[in-house]
Amino acid sequence: MSSTLSPSTSLNNNTPINHNFPSSPKLRTLLKTLNFPFSIPSKLTLISPKSSTTTNYNELGLDEEMGQIKRLQNGSDVRGVAVEGEPGRKVNLTPPAVEAIAESFGEWVIDGLVKERGRPSEDVRVSLGRDPRISGGLLSVAIFSGLGRAGCITYDMGLATTPACFMSTVLPPFSYDASIMMTASHLPYTRNGLKFFTKKGGLTSPEVEEICNKAALKYANRLTKVSTLLKTTPTRVDFMSVYAKHLRDIIKERVNHPHHYDTPLQGFQIIVNAGNGSGGFFTFDVLDKLGADTFGSLNLTPDGMFPNHIPNPEDKVAMSVTRTAVLETSADLGIVFDTDVDRSGVVDKEGNPINGDKLIALMAAIVLKEHPGSTIVTDARTSMALTRFITDRGGHHCLYRVGYRNVIDKGVQLNEDGVDAHLMMETSGHGALKENYFLDDGAYMVIKIIIELVRMKLEGSNEGIGSLIKDLEEPLESVVLRMDILSEPKHAKAQAVEIIETFKTYVQEGRLAGWELDACGDCWVSDGCLVDSNDTPAPVDAQMYRAKVSNNENGQYGWLHIRQSIHNPNIAVNMQSSVLGGCLSMAQVFLDKFLIPSGMDKDLDFSQISKYAKNGSMS
Repeated sequence: MSSTLSPSTSLNNNTPINHNFPSSPKLRTLLKTLNFPFSIPSKLTLISPKSSTTTNYNELGLDEEMGQIKRLQNGSDVRGVAVEGEPGRKVNLTPPAVEAIAESFGEWVIDGLVKERGRPSEDVRVSLGRDPRISGGLLSVAIFSGLGRAGCITYDMGLATTPACFMSTVLPPFSYDASIMMTASHLPYTRNGLKFFTKKGGLTSPEVEEICNKAALKYANRLTKVSTLLKTTPTRVDFMSVYAKHLRDIIKERVNHPHHYDTPLQGFQIIVNAGNGSGGFFTFDVLDKLGADTFGSLNLTPDGMFPNHIPNPEDKVAMSVTRTAVLETSADLGIVFDTDVDRSGVVDKEGNPINGDKLIALMAAIVLKEHPGSTIVTDARTSMALTRFITDRGGHHCLYRVGYRNVIDKGVQLNEDGVDAHLMMETSGHGALKENYFLDDGAYMVIKIIIELVRMKLEGSNEGIGSLIKDLEEPLESVVLRMDILSEPKHAKAQAVEIIETFKTYVQEGRLAGWELDACGDCWVSDGCLVDSNDTPAPVDAQMYRAKVSNNENGQYGWLHIRQSIHNPNIAVNMQSSVLGGCLSMAQVFLDKFLIPSGMDKDLDFSQISKYAKNGSMS
């Protein structure tokens, strides 16, 4: 629907009162400056509500249209359904929506540069990269159109990775002012999304919220929802070859091979599983050119339908087929990338999958060799055994909020506060290093592992990379359950917040015996930091709490983490236990002492919890 008012538009059923708006250019300019929420014709008929002189956005029909854009925000990203094919979900990431968001981002970048430089900014340059999703071509036109409307000069990187988009803002001769990556990571082919970067790094959730709020106004008030023609064609650039050379140079310089400097991976066989995403370049333009044998690599051809498996280092199929390829070829290492290569996982020469806590432990072992005493920041779903692994090696473990942007930003904040934090990692495989712009780059993380593998070989060790984490204990039990929120999507976030805050109250009031909120108050770092207590606490993008669980027999034996999903209208419940039957016990207490007494059954579908609490399984 169009939200532009005709000269006789009525805002409710009351008696109309005619207001003649003069058509003077000065008034129109003033109204535009004030962001007046609709187009102003020369003569407009408004209706004066009986109870209020304030226009109601719902009555204008704008509220829902604005909500459509605002609900596309996904933490520090934008995500939505871009093509049909997903049961129960309608397309909401449309070209009109994307154009409005891109235009608002372009304006946000320009405004930021004006404030930074203290003068008007001309020739603001923004690049766009994308993964191979089938909706990418159509949405790219809308993005370039929006950026053009904002006054930006645009550059088309074509098939790219998320880390490469950020690097296009810092690597010469490109050094763009900002960049957008179009991807929905590991989500189905029907989805797509946007990630935003400036030279300072990825945008925060509040910054993306600001952009989406501006875009919502544009979208709701636009007579023509999208531009179909580009005023200026974007310049096509080949940045990926420059980025690949950047990665090759890092490996060559840090290995500094005594016999073959330019081919330090000679004699190593490395399998890459790109999952038909954007990661195939790492095989052809990095490993092969450094002398590695990559025979047996999998799913290197970009295919936006992802026909073989989900491109996700957490996916069991992805890790299993990579494991098989490693064993069949006697490879030294297997690598699994997600779609846009900001995450990765590996398989060691023995065929052991290394992701989740194991990958964090591996990276921590490498980083603590280089930076003794460093703090390692992770999300709060990691095990108690990982904390022991880190502290046994002289490091400190900071447990923080779930969400890769949260974890990275916490690392940045700790460094600003004088705490040496070189590694920030989430259990999903997002890993960022202080030495690499605090950027979550799956390819950079892998080259750190490869460099360590070559160094071990040069020192005479044939054990393989898995030997670095051989003493990492695994939790005896680990369970993830989900509860669907039954309210309408637009009310789901508020409903989730209410439920999770009620859980917090139950724990604080002692209604769950042996349960205690896991928080450190003034940031001990070594014992966890689930909340900010500094002078500038980070905004909360999703509600979550972790409760540590104890009993008289075992002391603290596990934890339960409850959090609001920013992807879907549900609540995730993670549990880990170091004793047999611990997760079952926690699930029973959670159901019988919290969910049922609190009356949450009317707001939630917690059938998964109920099934697990009854028999220890979800079947």
